[in-house]
Amino acid sequence: MGPGEISILVITTTLLSLALFATIITILVFLIRTPIRKYKSIDLAVFDRLHPWTSPHKNRIMLFFTFLGKHQFLIPANILLIFYFLFGTHQNWFSIRVLTIALSSLVLMFLLKYLFQRKRPLSPLLKAAKGLSFPSGHAIMSVTFYGLLLYISWHSITRDWLRYPVAAGLIIVILLIGFSRIYLRVHYASDVLAGFIIGLLWLLISLSVMNSLEEYARTNRIERAERAEILKTSPYSNQPHRIQLGFGTGDANAEVKF
Repeated sequence: MGPGEISILVITTTLLSLALFATIITILVFLIRTPIRKYKSIDLAVFDRLHPWTSPHKNRIMLFFTFLGKHQFLIPANILLIFYFLFGTHQNWFSIRVLTIALSSLVLMFLLKYLFQRKRPLSPLLKAAKGLSFPSGHAIMSVTFYGLLLYISWHSITRDWLRYPVAAGLIIVILLIGFSRIYLRVHYASDVLAGFIIGLLWLLISLSVMNSLEEYARTNRIERAERAEILKTSPYSNQPHRIQLGFGTGDANAEVKF
């Protein structure tokens, strides 16, 4: 299986997985959309609880963490990761994971926002955000991006004294990005919670699919190498083939070599 065939397999499998997952999530969304709207008072109560805690200093901190979940940061970060794994470490499958999960998460986010059509909170703390509210795009994209970083670092870092702090730090970043959206009143708490759940599920599904495809490609490559080695070491591989052509009877035979 060549690189082109692997690319087609990755794209096809990802699209099928995305379609299946989006269908399941869509069904669940339409089942729970009415109950969620009934409990909007809980979302508003969260805003009320957070209001006394706000301050200009905390506003700056929350704006910093919300920036870490914006496309202005995530797009360059994803591109840098892809080039790093392609040309820096030559780990092509990590670059495939980054690209595939980033694009599919974006498609999933826009699809669910379009289907649910929930408007944003009416009283943002600082500045109104554009677009629809449910689910939180920051929550989905932060879980898939920083969650993927956690997965990569967990499998790349061999020292436990470094592996655990890195994992804990990435989880804290994810949580603070989601919290910043509630603090700034550009998302309801239910938007962020749903985004976390959807992002985590999609990340796990994507990694499972990518791991299976990588294992399939590795096995296919090993089998091709073994077949090539068998043909190379065969005692008949370098010997000319002879065909005896008989004309009439007797010893009149012509030998053709090729």
